[in-house]
Amino acid sequence: MKRILIALMASTAPVLTHSQEIAPDALVRRVTDDVLTVVRNDKDIQAGNREKIAALVQAKILPYFDFARATQLAVGRGWRQATPQQREALTAQFRTLLVRTYSGTLAAYGGQAIDVLPVRMHAGDTEATVRCKVRQSGQAPITIDYEMERAGDGWKVFDVIIDGMSLVQNYRTTFLQEIDNRGIDGLIRRLAAKNGGAA
Repeated sequence: MKRILIALMASTAPVLTHSQEIAPDALVRRVTDDVLTVVRNDKDIQAGNREKIAALVQAKILPYFDFARATQLAVGRGWRQATPQQREALTAQFRTLLVRTYSGTLAAYGGQAIDVLPVRMHAGDTEATVRCKVRQSGQAPITIDYEMERAGDGWKVFDVIIDGMSLVQNYRTTFLQEIDNRGIDGLIRRLAAKNGGAA
């Protein structure tokens, strides 16, 4: 259940477009409510319809992450070794890996209540942490932190921290081991294989 919630919360993170001036916490709340409303009301998604889930992910998730920065952080020191073409391939594969994870878990949402806490930031801040709590019946709440940055086209998420564990840092250990053993191209091939496609 916890892994389902991790993927679900990561998948509902929002972005601030240039035409809006909404605080990051308000955006998290709005987009989370929007996505969960779709999940609750669409029987096909609840039944695990992959096409509909993929469409939901495409519409509600992909625009809201800074995949380039997330990939750079996940790859760590290996990013400096990578060519522009390798960086592009790594970002595409990491994006696909996360999307596949989110798509595979959205249908498993079990109706948990999600509280978005007020964000603390100052005017001119370029980064913010939006904290959330997932309340589960009979269990301790799960804490979710969205690490967000103000990019050229608004606020985007570059990391998600669940009960103190960073999603990006979690991948970094595995990625660095793969780079040490098989190089950048080896990591790309491994991610492509995991994603079910060719590098």
